[in-house]
Amino acid sequence: MVTALVTGGTSGIGASFARALALRGYDLVLVARDEKRLGEMAEELRAEGVSSVETISADLSVRADIDRVAERLESTDSPIDFLVNNAGFGIHGSLLERDVSIHERALDVMCLAVLVLGGAAGRSMKARHRGTILNVSSVAGTIATGNYSAVKAWTTAYTEGLAVELKGTGVQVSAVLPGWVRTEFHERAGIRTRSIPNVLWLDADDLVAETLRDVARGAVLSVPSKRFKVLFFFTRHLPRRVIRYISGRISSSRNKPAESSAANTGSGSGVQQSSAEVKR
Repeated sequence: MVTALVTGGTSGIGASFARALALRGYDLVLVARDEKRLGEMAEELRAEGVSSVETISADLSVRADIDRVAERLESTDSPIDFLVNNAGFGIHGSLLERDVSIHERALDVMCLAVLVLGGAAGRSMKARHRGTILNVSSVAGTIATGNYSAVKAWTTAYTEGLAVELKGTGVQVSAVLPGWVRTEFHERAGIRTRSIPNVLWLDADDLVAETLRDVARGAVLSVPSKRFKVLFFFTRHLPRRVIRYISGRISSSRNKPAESSAANTGSGSGVQQSSAEVKR
């Protein structure tokens, strides 16, 4: 029996990972903040034939909740063989805002939680000489579109560091760097997507399938689709001044007017925060 734990496993990329791993014979532990959606997802998976679906309601911006999930990862009674650190949300706001609460939450959910859960899984898996840790990063981490880029750059660098530390232990550590994926992620973040060409959009299930193939062959970084592999190559090798120019053009083309963003959030922050820690 093998078990996978997926954070943000009730929708989007997280739900696709949960279904794909279930088809590969994994029992599942789903972590998300919304208990209703957790229950619905669990029932759906059981109806599809998954023998065991455990749910943990946790807000990964709360340290006590992070620690509860970490305890589950280190449990020896029912070990976790595959961790997918997927929970996250979009950040649509200026780095100059006086109120940095959304940025603090982003660092908690997409950096601190990844660090703590990755460490817990790494210790447990290293002791058993087997296991997989997969962190969901983004190609956005190779450009400079605000704090989301900074967070995802950290996720990629952290993954490579953890892979180095666990090399030779039997534990595989990887990060997937998606491009634009058709989920509710952008809508929840209040990000306009009309300017993004259709050819750049990826299907979540296709992305997950390619990622799992890359993980199986031992890749530390997975960039699904040929078109994003090409973009990733250029963002890694172009001069940074060129990347900053491109980043500015991307940001200006997708940002909503301030009045619209403020109306969406009920504040002047210009940030549409997801209702759960998930939602890629």
